[in-house]
Amino acid sequence: MSTVKNISFSYQEFESLAELVTEDQELIAAAKEAANHAYAPYSKFMVGAAVRLESGIIVRGSNVENAAFPSGICAERTAISGSVSNYPDDKPVAIAIAAMTNNELTAECISPCGNCRQVLAEEEMRTGKRIRIILSGREKIRIIESVSLLLPLQFCRNNLRVNLP
Repeated sequence: MSTVKNISFSYQEFESLAELVTEDQELIAAAKEAANHAYAPYSKFMVGAAVRLESGIIVRGSNVENAAFPSGICAERTAISGSVSNYPDDKPVAIAIAAMTNNELTAECISPCGNCRQVLAEEEMRTGKRIRIILSGREKIRIIESVSLLLPLQFCRNNLRVNLP
């Protein structure tokens, strides 16, 4: 007998930065700054991400394109990799993502690609802590309380059938 199941989630949406707490405003500003440092000569789509760690440290990352597609890396993965490499015991609590084209923030907020969702989900699982996602655009800002909401039914260590701690 088949069963129909539904997956849904809620998120908050804001119209301006002024509606956000100071910490979230700072994280968005760091993501925008990171976007300005992106290397995107091919797509001209510059993405920045900023990860806030439990200690308050902010780690920035930007996308880096490469002529040998798909050798580039997204901003979210750059920021997460930087946080894990440089602050291995300091857990991420939030990530802000911003994209720019033609030297201005995109009208719509962008969401992480599938690869980045998987990396963020793995980090959430590894640390046992939820990571808030803050998506910033010119017209709106969205806040999602956990990566697992963006990637339900995710592939994880349990699927590998190995004994991992």
